[in-house]
Amino acid sequence: MNPRLSIRERLIDPNSPDQRPRRAAYALPTFFTAGNLFLGFLAILKAIEGALYAAGGHLGPNPHFELAAKVIAFSIFFDGLDGRIARMTNTTSDFGRELDSLADVISFGIAPAVLGFVWGFYFLDPATPEPMRSYIMQAGYFLIFCFVLCGAARLARFNVTTNPKPRNPGRPDRKYFVGLPIPAAAGLVAAVVYFFESQPLVHWPFVCVWLAVLALLSYLMVCTWRYRSFKDLNLMRPRSPITVVALGMIIYSIWFFSKPFLLLLCGSYVLSGIVVRLVGSIRRHFFPRRGIEESAVDPDVRR
Repeated sequence: MNPRLSIRERLIDPNSPDQRPRRAAYALPTFFTAGNLFLGFLAILKAIEGALYAAGGHLGPNPHFELAAKVIAFSIFFDGLDGRIARMTNTTSDFGRELDSLADVISFGIAPAVLGFVWGFYFLDPATPEPMRSYIMQAGYFLIFCFVLCGAARLARFNVTTNPKPRNPGRPDRKYFVGLPIPAAAGLVAAVVYFFESQPLVHWPFVCVWLAVLALLSYLMVCTWRYRSFKDLNLMRPRSPITVVALGMIIYSIWFFSKPFLLLLCGSYVLSGIVVRLVGSIRRHFFPRRGIEESAVDPDVRR
C-alpha cells in the first residue's frame, strides 16, 4: 500500500466504478455514534442510581451523579469524532446523519435532563414554604421538558435546513453554528454538576438559579445567534509551537484542575454567543453600516 495515500484514498473499493469507499468503512463512524448512544444510556442509568442513593439519606457528594456527568463529557468527545471521521473517510450518509441525531437526543437531550432533574431540584428541602415549593417543582418539570424539546427541535430543524445562516453574520472565512449546539448545552449541565461535587441542591435560592440556567440553555439552542463551530480547523495540518504549548496547558488544566477548568470552558463557550450578539447589537445601533458580510456556515451543522 502506498504510504502517501490519504485515508480516504486507502478506503476506496477497487471494484467500485465511482470510487466509493469499501462497505466496511461505513462501520467506522457508526461505531463512534453507537458509543455516543451507549454513553448517553449509561448516563441516564447512573443518574437514576444517584437519585436512589440520595433518597436513602446520602445528600452529600454523590458518586453516581459524578460518574453520569463524566459519561456525558465522554459522549461529547465521541460525538465530535464520528462526524469528522465520516467526512475524512468520505463515508457520510443519510442513515449516519439520522442515527447521529437520534443518538444526540438521548445523550445530550434526555441524559442531561434526567441528571439536571434529580440533581437540581428533585431533592428540594421539604421545609421550603408552600406554595413556593410547589411552584418551584412545577417550574422544574416544565423547564426540564423545555430543555429536551428545544434540543430535539434544534436537531430536527437542521436536518431539514440547507445552509442555515445566523442572524448576526461573522467572518466569511469561519464557520458557525446557528444557535447553541446541543452537546455544548449538555456539557454545561454536566460541568455544573461536576463542579459542585455532585451534591444535590436542596436550598430553594440555588434551585431557582439552576432553573434559570436551564431556561437560558433551552432558549439558546433554538435561537439564531452564532457560535463558532471550529470545523474550519484542520487537525492534519502542521501546528505552530504556540499551539502545541496551548494544547499542553489545556490537557494539564483538565488533568489537575478539571472541575473549575471544565466549568470555565463550557461556560465561556455558552456565554460567547451572548456576548457576540450583544456587541453586534451595540455596533449596529451606534455604528450603523450599509453592508453586512455573509458568513460561512457549515451546511452539515445539526448540533
